[in-house]
Amino acid sequence: MTGPALILVGPPGSGKSTVGRMAAERLGLEFRDFDDDIERVHGVPAGELVVKLGREKFQESEREILADLLPQHDGVLALGGGTPTAPGVAELLEPHHVVFLDVNLDQLLRREGLVTLHPWLLPNPRAHLKELLNTRRPVYAAVSAATIPTSERTPEDVLADVLATMPVTS
Repeated sequence: MTGPALILVGPPGSGKSTVGRMAAERLGLEFRDFDDDIERVHGVPAGELVVKLGREKFQESEREILADLLPQHDGVLALGGGTPTAPGVAELLEPHHVVFLDVNLDQLLRREGLVTLHPWLLPNPRAHLKELLNTRRPVYAAVSAATIPTSERTPEDVLADVLATMPVTS
């Protein structure tokens, strides 16, 4: 099978980019942040693009970009927080090794810069994040081979657990 060796999913601030970069380095692979791919294609950051296109068109674009990317990238891929919820994405992820980085609400709210990076969380970040976690957690779990808790843990500890989920290749 071609495609990423590892795909990380989870809410914004769960550590996908941090742990993804570390995993790629440890595995000797390239790291890609899917939000960067979206920005490269559209010339606008993903957060702004959602507002510009609307949720439905944005998710269609995410699915199309991901469908093109998966066969081309054999490294580590961190998906955008909402990408797994886009129609058709679960089927695209099915043949790949996907790990869900889970984080609790209090930990998310303490993650520095989260609200500035994701202005759509305003005016009430706690309420928005709680709703987001409740809605997306079952989707993240459904598309993943493993769920790794990240709250109150170092990136190195999370990385060790993520790497332990990797399929053994002969």
